[in-house]
Amino acid sequence: MSDLPRKAVTRTAKLAALPLGFAGRATWGLGKRIGGKSAELVAREVQQRTADQLFKTLGELKGGAMKLGQALSVFESALPEEVAGPYRAALTKLQEAAPPLPARTVHEVLATRIGEDWRECFLEFEDTPAAAASIGQVHRAVWHDGREVAVKVQYPGAGEALLSDLSQLSRFARLLGPLVPGMDIKPLIKELRDRVSEELDYELEARAQQEHAAEFEGDPDVVIPQVVHQSDQVLVTEWIDGIPLSEVIAEGTEEQRDRAGQLLARFLFSGPARTGLLHADPHPGNFRLLPPAAEDAEDAEEDGGPIRSWRLGVLDFGTVDRLPGGLPRNIGDSLRLTLEGDAAGVYGLLRGEGFVKESIDLDPDAVLDYLLPIIEPTQVEEFTFSRGWIREQAARIADPRSPAHQLGRQLNLPPSYVLIHRVTLSTIGVLCQLGATVRLRDELDAWLPGFLAEEAEDAEAEGTEYVEEEGEQEGEPVQA
Repeated sequence: MSDLPRKAVTRTAKLAALPLGFAGRATWGLGKRIGGKSAELVAREVQQRTADQLFKTLGELKGGAMKLGQALSVFESALPEEVAGPYRAALTKLQEAAPPLPARTVHEVLATRIGEDWRECFLEFEDTPAAAASIGQVHRAVWHDGREVAVKVQYPGAGEALLSDLSQLSRFARLLGPLVPGMDIKPLIKELRDRVSEELDYELEARAQQEHAAEFEGDPDVVIPQVVHQSDQVLVTEWIDGIPLSEVIAEGTEEQRDRAGQLLARFLFSGPARTGLLHADPHPGNFRLLPPAAEDAEDAEEDGGPIRSWRLGVLDFGTVDRLPGGLPRNIGDSLRLTLEGDAAGVYGLLRGEGFVKESIDLDPDAVLDYLLPIIEPTQVEEFTFSRGWIREQAARIADPRSPAHQLGRQLNLPPSYVLIHRVTLSTIGVLCQLGATVRLRDELDAWLPGFLAEEAEDAEAEGTEYVEEEGEQEGEPVQA
């Protein structure tokens, strides 16, 4: 039924060829240097060939292979420029599109899941996909009531492919380490694996999207498409136009990049507070920069209205973290105490939450020194995120000789914080790709429990605190 490579032996062979290819190119590079080419020129050629093979393979296989590629793509800004350059174009391709399934396969899925008369649901249906992602592709269509819609069709065999790919990729995760300095790829792959069932469940996705759509309806800053229809392997939502964030990153104006960055930060922190859900797949392919709503654009300029009125469109709610009380209060408390220079207070919170295991003793002042550079964007009224800044952070944490690296290896990441940690890092990666100047403190003041000193005093007086779920103190080492 499907042209998606489904047989485990086929997918395993393609993935297994990657490390062999890495080794082969290293040997090829040595030969070129012996032949007289400069080491710098050869290194660039090897990097470009590696990028082409790696991300071509991940994109073609879709499934877990592409899911990992998309997760890695937001961290390219942390790479040194001489390494990042060859990878950037290949990574960006994974954020917006992948090789599509043929129309006949899509039609078969629609006939099976909606019914043989599926065409009667649509006034128009475009066979060429508008976007193709890790477990499904999106077709533009017109619903029978005249609404423009996005029809998301899940690849047959996507579940098998996801699990097979991620198991195979975990075996040579160490080889992918140089793509994200200072970050252990294995926990990322494990976390993606743990979320497979949610990724495949379009009913869960529809529910999460509709909860967001209801909460953000009429919001001046954030647009969430309404769910139109959902069935097994098919999800139909309202269509939204706009500039993909990958295009804003590549060629947007400074004003567009700043506006997109501010709204991305706003959505990251306001979403959990307003819905009890955290959108957990923040790669640029899932966001659009939209002009103002027609009723708000009476004074619109020729380019679609003043940039300060543009909005953020948010797509794909297949992965969410359920946070009924919003983001954990201890995050805000820890940030506030770090900014106040309260080393003992921060250390006590981290130990209480399981970030420092009971068997380990650390110097509270050293922990404070470790944290302060990372939270630099919260120390000022506005901060310009940049590739240079995130490279400094990555180099500091990745260098085995640095105190930050040694201390980071002794910290622990409790399971309940794993997804929050990844989403935060990914969002910072996107902000650095944008090069956006963002008033991050404004968003923390408005949406992060415990960040404001007055709020903390009120909570202390009321005796409220964040309670961790039982049995979730053992986690992963913190390296990013």
